[in-house]
Amino acid sequence: MKKLHAKRNDRGIIVAIKVKYGSEYTDACCHTTCSEHCGTAHLTYRHTHTDGQTGRRKQVQVWPELMEKKEERKDKYFIVIRGKARNGYKSVCKGCIGRVEAETKQGELIGQMFSGTGGVKGGGVVKREDTYPLSRHQAQLLLFVTPSQKRLELLCNPQLFTAICDLAQNDLVVVKHKRGLQPGLVKNLMQIGRRENPNDLLMLGFEVEFVDTDQSQPGKKVPPLPLVSAGDIFQVVPNYTVNPRNLQTDGVNKRAVSRIPSVSNSESRGGQAGGSPPGVGQAPAPQCPLEVGSMVEVEAGSGVTVYGVIRWIGVPEGQKDSWAGIELDYEMSGCSDGKLGAQQYFTCKGNRALFVPLKTCRPDGRFQSLTAVEEAPKYHELFPDTPLEEGVEDTPPIPESEALALLEGRMKGIQGHYNSCYLDSTLFSLFSSSVTLDSLCHSPGVSEEEVPSILRRQIVNRLRRQGFVPCESVMAFRRQLGCDSFLTEEKDPEEFITILLQRVLHMDPLLKLRSGSETTQDSYTFQIILDKEQVGPVPTVQQLLETSFLSCDLKFEQVPSCLMVQMPRFGKGYKMFPRIIPSTELDITDLLHNSPRECFLCGGWAELECPGCLGDRKLQPGRIKQYCSTCCTQVHSHPLRKDHTPRKLPLPAGLPAGNPVPRHKLQLFAVLCIRTSHYVSFVKFGPSPRSWLFFDSMADRCGDDKNGFSVPEIKACPEVGDFLSQPEEELAVADLSNTSNLVKRLLQDSYMCFYQHPGVSLKE
Repeated sequence: MKKLHAKRNDRGIIVAIKVKYGSEYTDACCHTTCSEHCGTAHLTYRHTHTDGQTGRRKQVQVWPELMEKKEERKDKYFIVIRGKARNGYKSVCKGCIGRVEAETKQGELIGQMFSGTGGVKGGGVVKREDTYPLSRHQAQLLLFVTPSQKRLELLCNPQLFTAICDLAQNDLVVVKHKRGLQPGLVKNLMQIGRRENPNDLLMLGFEVEFVDTDQSQPGKKVPPLPLVSAGDIFQVVPNYTVNPRNLQTDGVNKRAVSRIPSVSNSESRGGQAGGSPPGVGQAPAPQCPLEVGSMVEVEAGSGVTVYGVIRWIGVPEGQKDSWAGIELDYEMSGCSDGKLGAQQYFTCKGNRALFVPLKTCRPDGRFQSLTAVEEAPKYHELFPDTPLEEGVEDTPPIPESEALALLEGRMKGIQGHYNSCYLDSTLFSLFSSSVTLDSLCHSPGVSEEEVPSILRRQIVNRLRRQGFVPCESVMAFRRQLGCDSFLTEEKDPEEFITILLQRVLHMDPLLKLRSGSETTQDSYTFQIILDKEQVGPVPTVQQLLETSFLSCDLKFEQVPSCLMVQMPRFGKGYKMFPRIIPSTELDITDLLHNSPRECFLCGGWAELECPGCLGDRKLQPGRIKQYCSTCCTQVHSHPLRKDHTPRKLPLPAGLPAGNPVPRHKLQLFAVLCIRTSHYVSFVKFGPSPRSWLFFDSMADRCGDDKNGFSVPEIKACPEVGDFLSQPEEELAVADLSNTSNLVKRLLQDSYMCFYQHPGVSLKE
């Protein structure tokens, strides 16, 4: 009598099936030829083999008793949230969706991974802690979201994702479509794709009817409803119904789709379809921070409520508080095209720009979700924390070729917590890509102390190795700084930098400045001090630094390894200049004491310096002027320069005639910005001019203030590098109307610029 026997390996995978004839066994299939089927434990499988007794080829069926019975278990789905698959499976990566086929004793999941179309693309083995469990419905919705990183971003917003999973017919949603964010009604849940084999997982999307689309034109064929993914939905308003026009549609022709009865009414919520519009007889929606891009409502004249999107936030001339520039949904008399007074703050269609105090704005009540989540899940439930291994070596800065893959996206960088944005942005600027402070942070003795050890192991190494630092690590560091205010209050970045370098890393001051009275001042950062009239309306950091040094009669004693320059602004509101151009290269040759300098006119050795020529419009205003004795006499023979008082420069002895003056230049590697008390940073992560990142430690919020958590985000912004690569003379007069919001934010909100010596340049 023929019997079948299965052999499994240590991970539970069937690697061989034998057929027993009497007392002898014959291979029915082996792992090398049937791993795709046997290794994933299909219910049945037929295999052709050669009978050892008769020499005939036979079809052998693997009986269900030998395999895991699918009907006895419920399908379990998961999404990979971190790490890589073992054994070199290329089908498994972050954001991939799979189905659990088996689980090993070591806590590893053996699963089938799905392709972007829902078909099975292979198997893989992942650790359970590197996955997040999903229901079948959730897996189908996420599978239609591309790219895979966007699935994790949606998962980071559990309130929104839960609302999307519960969508019913005629629910109002805000969808990102071709024309931007648009309100629409959910009409159908669509099953996308064709099931080529029983193990395929079909994707799910939504047919949406936009509420502002005119479909009533006679003689015109009604187009099919747009099909959107869960990742395209930005807000959900349940139980909100209108009376839309009934559309007759044949479905979406470009895809293989089928309508399924999952979205028919609101039965899934235990209620009936319908209800009053938001804000009528219901509790007001909770307030949330407003920023550029927020959809808001504001009461205009006669108590009429108007709606729009915030395009600008700041303090206009003549005001003390923050105002918002709103682009309205419709034209309104008395509005502008983005201009307030004589200043153009943003650009939009005429009669659509409304400027009001920021405090009078409220989130757009039409699109505020009325669903309440009792308690938002903690971020570590979605992204389990992986402690760094003890004894591992210190991690160097992230190479340019790996930076985007490791850092870009949501839940990346340093997570903010309790007014920590000043600290998060400063740490990210100093340590993500620059090596300037590494030698001091990791030096023996200092690094063994508790506070530097926390900084080095829990923040710097974790950021460079995993791309994410949880807020607990930052809070542990803040507790050790020795001041309770560091736990709850917002500080100035320059105050934190001084404490970090002086008290934590025990560094000598980075800057040694010589004043005209021959006294030396030590400092860790430098504050620009000058009169507004001394430079043009859109100055560069090079002009600001030179003018400030000359006005205060200062010189560098030596070339600093790191120079942190604070822009001329006071407090969180007042800015001396509406825009400042961060010089990508800072030439400090003319700011060094007892260093050879070049004559401004002839290029020979300079002997005299003239502060009075700094603002001369005929002599390149805003740049330091130093001359040889001959050129100085000629320049000051002009009647308008008779009152100038050039001062003698200390000239090093033994300078060879005709040799070029060596230039000393520092490279920009980060810019710290502030807007409405919130700090963010731009960081250059490699030598390429376009290698720029934008970091916000509190870009979003999941849950409420009590139970929620901040969602940090990092974006690639190569457009910043493209803009700064232009000549500075062109940048000063550049039209910003067509530039990105991040470029505008860099120029308008710069707070501190970070420079480093080329000797510690960014690594390839």
